[in-house]
Amino acid sequence: MEWKKGIKRRDFLKATAGFAGALALSPGMAFAAAPKKPKEIIVRAWGGAWGDALKAGVADGYTAATGIRVRMDFTEDNEIKPKIWAAVDQGRIPPIHVNWDTTTNATISALRGVTVDLSDLSNLKGLMPLAKPVGLDGYPLVNTYAYVYVCAYRPEAFPDGPPKSWKVLLDPKFKGRIALYDDGIGFNPIAVIAGGGTFADIPDNMAPGYAFYRQLKANKPLLGEDADFTNWFQNGEIDLACTISVNARAAKQNGINVAWTVPEEGCKVDTDGLWVPKGLPGNEEYWAKEFVNYALTRDAQQKWCSMLGLPPVFPGIDPPADLVGDVSYPTKPEDFEKLVRVPSKVLVENQPKWFATFNQIFQG
Repeated sequence: MEWKKGIKRRDFLKATAGFAGALALSPGMAFAAAPKKPKEIIVRAWGGAWGDALKAGVADGYTAATGIRVRMDFTEDNEIKPKIWAAVDQGRIPPIHVNWDTTTNATISALRGVTVDLSDLSNLKGLMPLAKPVGLDGYPLVNTYAYVYVCAYRPEAFPDGPPKSWKVLLDPKFKGRIALYDDGIGFNPIAVIAGGGTFADIPDNMAPGYAFYRQLKANKPLLGEDADFTNWFQNGEIDLACTISVNARAAKQNGINVAWTVPEEGCKVDTDGLWVPKGLPGNEEYWAKEFVNYALTRDAQQKWCSMLGLPPVFPGIDPPADLVGDVSYPTKPEDFEKLVRVPSKVLVENQPKWFATFNQIFQG
């Protein structure tokens, strides 16, 4: 896990004239010089608590500042990607204006050359180093926060305390009451360690992880996406899951008794980001970029990331009260000691193979 120390808080540019009292998306930008506004922009998002947070934290504020409606497109990220690529390749207008994406998926699109460079966004200045995509020139995407794939569980199912090892997934008493993402994202590297391998085995020796999955298949795990995990916990359908903490926290906030922990094998930590596809009309590209720019302001980061319960890239924002010192909200180097971060380049090169093997094992 690489971590840049010595991050200092910096004073940020204050909004200046331009929007006649409204929050300036680009400090110093003259409103009269801005291109014609579209009636709406389309932002691909995840559903459930994720979409709610993006709307309240970013979309509503952007609309208030610009008058431009934001329409959410909840097409899954792996489904929208080929549609964007095809549109760019064929010279057509892409189906969305902004893609809220995993950093790994966004990196794949960036390497393909279908993303707009965001280096000129005014609000990049002073962000934490985590915002900058590693190994890429400029800003073909911007990372917006970090997140942890925690071990979420129902305390009633674990009267002796939190699960100490991910191997508990293999316990027959939890057959049919455990859950993973439907491609293994967030757990594939951890499966290697739980299966007896080490972090050094990744990515050249994934065999221990695949062996672990073959054992796990007998326990018939539920496979789904983000919104599913919250619903499963709320409906009492699962006792244990590998999921992003947001989903478990959303269930807890809705009155469900859910907790989360980091077992001895660790948990995967990752980032998500925003990017703008090439091929948009000039004025629409401009306002799409301003959506990303607004998402990087202190106000948007505070609201958006607090609702998600995730550490933002804007420095100096306090965690939500219920997440102070929480394992799912890393902010300091020592917070990352039990977490596993696989370099984006390794994920880009290998994750499709991991997904395919996961599907072959569980759905083949």
